[in-house]
Amino acid sequence: MTTWRIEPGRHWPAGAQWDGAGVNFALFSAHAEAVELCLFDREGAREVARLALPSCTDRVWHGYLPEARPGLLYGYRVHGRYAPAEGSRFNAHKLLVDPCARAFAGRLRWSDVLFGHRLGHPRGDLSMDRRDSAWAMLKCRVIDTAFSWTDDRAPRTPWADTVICELHVKGFSMANERIPPALRGTYAGLSHPASIEHLRRLGVTAVELLPVQEFIDERVQVDRGRCNYWGYNPIGFFAPAMRYAAGREPGTEFRAMVRALHAAGIEVILDVVFNHTCEGNEWGPTLGWRGIDNETYYRLDPHEPRRCEDFSGCGNTLDFGQPAVMRMVMDALRAWVCEYHVDGFRFDLAVVLARDGGAFDPGAAFLDMLRQDPVLAGVKLIAEPWDATVSETGRFPAGMAEWNDRYRDTVRQFWLTRTARAGDLARRLAGSSDLFDHAGRSPQASINFVTAHDGLTLADLVRFRHKRNEANGEGNRDGTQSDHGIDCGVEGDSPDPMVCARRTRLMCAVLATLFVSQGVPMLLAGDELGRTQQGNNNAWCHDSPLVWLDWARADPLLVAFTAALGRLRARLPALRRPVWLRGHEGVLERDLQWFTAEAMPMGEAQWNDWSVRSFAFLLGRFSADEPAVLVIMNGADVPVHFVLPAPPAGTWKCLLSSSEVEPRFDGCEDALAVQARLHRLIDPETVVIFSSEAA
Repeated sequence: MTTWRIEPGRHWPAGAQWDGAGVNFALFSAHAEAVELCLFDREGAREVARLALPSCTDRVWHGYLPEARPGLLYGYRVHGRYAPAEGSRFNAHKLLVDPCARAFAGRLRWSDVLFGHRLGHPRGDLSMDRRDSAWAMLKCRVIDTAFSWTDDRAPRTPWADTVICELHVKGFSMANERIPPALRGTYAGLSHPASIEHLRRLGVTAVELLPVQEFIDERVQVDRGRCNYWGYNPIGFFAPAMRYAAGREPGTEFRAMVRALHAAGIEVILDVVFNHTCEGNEWGPTLGWRGIDNETYYRLDPHEPRRCEDFSGCGNTLDFGQPAVMRMVMDALRAWVCEYHVDGFRFDLAVVLARDGGAFDPGAAFLDMLRQDPVLAGVKLIAEPWDATVSETGRFPAGMAEWNDRYRDTVRQFWLTRTARAGDLARRLAGSSDLFDHAGRSPQASINFVTAHDGLTLADLVRFRHKRNEANGEGNRDGTQSDHGIDCGVEGDSPDPMVCARRTRLMCAVLATLFVSQGVPMLLAGDELGRTQQGNNNAWCHDSPLVWLDWARADPLLVAFTAALGRLRARLPALRRPVWLRGHEGVLERDLQWFTAEAMPMGEAQWNDWSVRSFAFLLGRFSADEPAVLVIMNGADVPVHFVLPAPPAGTWKCLLSSSEVEPRFDGCEDALAVQARLHRLIDPETVVIFSSEAA
């Protein structure tokens, strides 16, 4: 049996750090009376040692184990007052995870012993459960973070050239028969050549991964035979999720994935969850932060500190007014950049992170820290600009992009439900300057998307008027009530070729709109395949073919159309200007002009007329060697004769039409003479893209 000798060690860095000779342990707790480090056997089944951390510096408890090595399994027991009515919930009977653990081992086994209070007790959460929870807990694991990155280089794609694909690590490759079975649904599956080939074909320059920070499934879902598929239930901010590893070492496999994607010119952006943890509200389990220092880590009701404040909708809210919380999150972000080479972050419910005094503050300390940190200065930062109570789209500071929900809703309303005017869509096409043109922000502050992991898929937006969430077990009460979807005359699948043709035409029009808009396009993985979730707009609790990409049933024409859009966006600088288009004279001509179907300038009356469903816009050249671009949008349900305005130079060449059954991409081989000012019959619900060819 090993006899462990513990030395004082250092109070920094946080977590368990192997230095080649031993392991240093450091854990913040402002209100603890003592902290014990618990060590376990190789299987994590038996506690083999319990050592008091001998030192506390600046409220960080620390100790050093000479001779300790990577692979060591550990957890903590933290002693202090158990006074829930005052916000203090220490319970040393409960094994706790290290908030800064770099890796985990085993699994969490849901049991009543995981709760700091006695479930069913008359005093509720004011009671105390004195049963040992170690047998039911997953364990933290010491690792060696060394990795051979060889010549890995971050692509550092400029924002203006970025095309994002939001995807789920497992769902992306789980059903792809081109990938070996052992690798499907894993980090290795995402970095497989078949996956990379598809992403490159679409013109994707960055993947935005749904949460890969270690997370757990909620008890209620496990009891129902379901899970937390999306991953918004974190238990470890520093560790790649074990469930997505094909091998035994998730960190190594994650790094290899990043290296392979970088070699293909694809950046890796993580969807990170720092607004809440897996412990839920005051009735939830005691797994980590709650038992380490509930008063510091969580926002508590100032009038009733027994209760958690909940701005996340998940039961608790991390308190970013506490320096220790901000330090933990900043350390985690730096670790993902330095140790895993990721290229950016999308902050889930980012408004929560900027509530210094209760309300959202664009000048919040955390946002300032993010933008001035030298490690994070070169990575992409994206905010989800709302939380469970309020939306703040457009109010984040320069240096951060935002998911643009106004873009999503307007595009859906224009093309599908016809509840948006031409003027509403024009604002979104031009970069949403009404939201983002302030404080030095560029059009790339807008992350344009029509679909994301929550809500209907693109295929379902044209198949369902109403959500179909019965399989979630919530009586179809969950999920958004406002998807702005249509069914094209038949709810769900239809064998009618006319219905299918209209659905395809609408999907292509929506995709074309996304790729011709100023800002940064974000595609939801699977939309290019025609993936359906059978009307489920909140499929977070399913891990099944319902949510995996269905490669076997992919629509090859839709894939080809999306790929053509990616190529056009990369080829035409006018579609991705890094500056605001004002409609002013540029170097060569006006940068942006809007036209009616008669080639007359759009006026206020037309923009506000609900009956106007068709218009065109012309993006001028910034240099003589780039083409001008003309985009025609017919949102009406009948064909419209358009008079093409004169091109700045040469002739118009049709590059793409979203109504073609089998489009001839990147050139329909019909050049239109300048002098003719020809009429062009544009099909209903169609986007057509032209470029000016040299005379």
